[in-house]
Amino acid sequence: PELESAGTLDEALETLDALAAEPRVRAIGETGLDYFRTGEEGVEAQQRSFREHIRLAKKHDLALQIHDRQAHDDVVRILLEEGAPERTVFHCYSGGAELARICNKQGWYMSFAGTVTFKNSKDIQESLRIARSELILAETDAPFLTPHPFRGRPNASYMTNYTVRFMAAHREQSLEDLCRIIRANSKRVYGVWGLSGFSGE
Repeated sequence: PELESAGTLDEALETLDALAAEPRVRAIGETGLDYFRTGEEGVEAQQRSFREHIRLAKKHDLALQIHDRQAHDDVVRILLEEGAPERTVFHCYSGGAELARICNKQGWYMSFAGTVTFKNSKDIQESLRIARSELILAETDAPFLTPHPFRGRPNASYMTNYTVRFMAAHREQSLEDLCRIIRANSKRVYGVWGLSGFSGE
């Protein structure tokens, strides 16, 4: 909203387009919609930016990394209207079973953070339970969303193992199997790093 009101959004999008062409870039994002702190006056600008980011992800064949906070319906609507990129990821997945079923149908990835381990996160846990294996990712959102039993402390990448252990137990599958699945899914979305730089292999 700030860029739109300042009249510099188009310039920022041009810069992003140029940066997205760099071979080391993996994704457009975080992008999406966040209505938690945005008033009505900022919704239109957010939605316009989101649509442009979707187009850039498709133009450059990049993953789309979505930030979705209290905006599930509009995020899904815009993805369907614009045509989602082949690799669309719901970063720090915060939806319930209905959104998970949509992601399953559309082939959108659900990336679970430490919030899935919280006792009051029943909707996210139900989504994890019904998510298709080939669409599951795990992440840290350092320094936020620290998993149980360290909730309240700053998060860090090494704590992701607590999230994944919970995920495996909740899905009633072996930790080794889930780790293999997440590794394969991550590679499919973001590629791998080789000694000479990025490799999509």
